[in-house]
Amino acid sequence: MKKTKLFPVHEKLGAKIVEFAGFAMPVQYRSIIEEHLAVRNSVGVFDVSHMGEVIVKGEKALDFVQYITVNNAAKLTPGRVQYSAMCYPDGGIVDDLLVYKISDDEFMLVINASNIEKDFNWMNENNKFGVELRNESDEFSLLAVQGPKSQETIQKIIDKPLDIEYYHYFYANVAGVDMLVSCTGYTGELGYELYFKGDEKTAEHVWNTVFEAGKEFNIQPAGLGARDSLRLEMGYCLYGNDIDKTTNPLEAGLGWITKLKKGEFIGREALLKVKEEGLKRKLVPMVSDERAFPRHGYDLSKDGKVVGYITSGTVSPVLQKPIALGYVDVQFANEGETVNFVIRGKEIPAKIVTLPFVKKS
Repeated sequence: MKKTKLFPVHEKLGAKIVEFAGFAMPVQYRSIIEEHLAVRNSVGVFDVSHMGEVIVKGEKALDFVQYITVNNAAKLTPGRVQYSAMCYPDGGIVDDLLVYKISDDEFMLVINASNIEKDFNWMNENNKFGVELRNESDEFSLLAVQGPKSQETIQKIIDKPLDIEYYHYFYANVAGVDMLVSCTGYTGELGYELYFKGDEKTAEHVWNTVFEAGKEFNIQPAGLGARDSLRLEMGYCLYGNDIDKTTNPLEAGLGWITKLKKGEFIGREALLKVKEEGLKRKLVPMVSDERAFPRHGYDLSKDGKVVGYITSGTVSPVLQKPIALGYVDVQFANEGETVNFVIRGKEIPAKIVTLPFVKKS
């Protein structure tokens, strides 16, 4: 298994380590619920250095990004970030990703850890623009500092005012290390991502300095377990659960990032056809008032018939109720409709609601 440069820190903290996307990663330190609530109420820190970073460089960098992703990267200016996805010709999703515009001839694509090799191969196969593609995933460490006290924490150790707008980034010196600091977040809270290079010693220094700065806020390390429950409370998709090569962005509720009018991109023709013919199923958020634990892969039923399946599920630490995302036949996908979680042969009623599950003030 691969290890991030912060692996020795996680071991020292007594984290429970699991295999995730080929990496040995902390799933929890003390308790998933404690870590989840620390992020919702104060500040938590995730080591997400397993994520992939691909640099796209060249005169036709924008043309390449436009061709390979579904969103309109022409709208980006340096300092801005965009959520997007890459599709196969049949409209299935290769991956969802973040597009950072560095300059007119350079972009950074941040991809999911489990897809790094597949995505990089896909980019190379479709590089008809002669751009330079560099997989720098192993060089970067990446910390996500998330929660209402994240700004106050990082402001103590950064060399400029931390006034980045959502989906923007800038370069700064944090804890004496030059890095890219962005504000994209996967938790629904205020939060910042710290991208930096360097060895284990550098990574541990940044981690320790962030924790020292957040001490007064009772800052907590947070693992993959809390990352999953936090993103699910907001209804954010997870590749491999809610989206994959068998799902398209339109049925997954990602029509807002799919710019069919921007010109040619991989998957466009198939997605135009999907739009024209109408969706057959939709990814919907569901809440139950019963005691249950909905899980990925469980069936969804209506009037005794299977009408879909759960893609992500948990008991929300904030709502203290079962919540889930899942695909259901389009005629049952309206808000207020009732479907059932099928758990070990038992039908548990659940209601289709609007996202996010946890409303932020």
